[in-house]
Amino acid sequence: MVAHSIGIIAIQAGVGSRVIGTQPAEARNALSAIEETSRDTLSGLRRMLGALRRAEPVPGTSGASDGDAAPRDPAPGLADLDRLAAATRDAGVRVEVTRLGESRPLPSDIDLSAFRIVQEAVTNVVRHAGTDRCRVTIDQRDGELAVEIVDDGRGHGTTSIGYGLVGMRERVGLLHGDLTAGPRPEGGFRVAARLPVPATAAAR
Repeated sequence: MVAHSIGIIAIQAGVGSRVIGTQPAEARNALSAIEETSRDTLSGLRRMLGALRRAEPVPGTSGASDGDAAPRDPAPGLADLDRLAAATRDAGVRVEVTRLGESRPLPSDIDLSAFRIVQEAVTNVVRHAGTDRCRVTIDQRDGELAVEIVDDGRGHGTTSIGYGLVGMRERVGLLHGDLTAGPRPEGGFRVAARLPVPATAAAR
């Protein structure tokens, strides 16, 4: 999450510095994107720190009470893809989001992980693909959520995307799903994840 945000901030800062003298409106847009991305990242870090504090009570106490915890913003999920697409568009890449199947509420861990997979894959497109567009498909099937991110860029290899692919595999593995990622024969790069959805959640 932090790596994604810093990448977007770096891109926006570069845009702002290049156009501040000639296109002040574009520079303001870049600064607004930096502000929003920074706030989102800070909220995510606060959630993580709050969870760590609750998991490790201070010695000599019974742990922090609910009243001691700072208010937390809700964790992001697939409902936030439009906001992610807007931020990515400001960074120079247009994200086309397609939703298939019947939209149903998802368990929070699956919803968050699916969003983070899309976020990381889109970040890799921005940083490595050398293209101005990518496609995201969300398919809610019976007992399964399928996520696919495809671009038509230069087919960035797995060696160029750092820990992003490792993080995606870890998220999918924790949820007993599977993930494939690699260059496409016709050009570009594809990331696809399948996450099982518990029957109780799928039946809602």
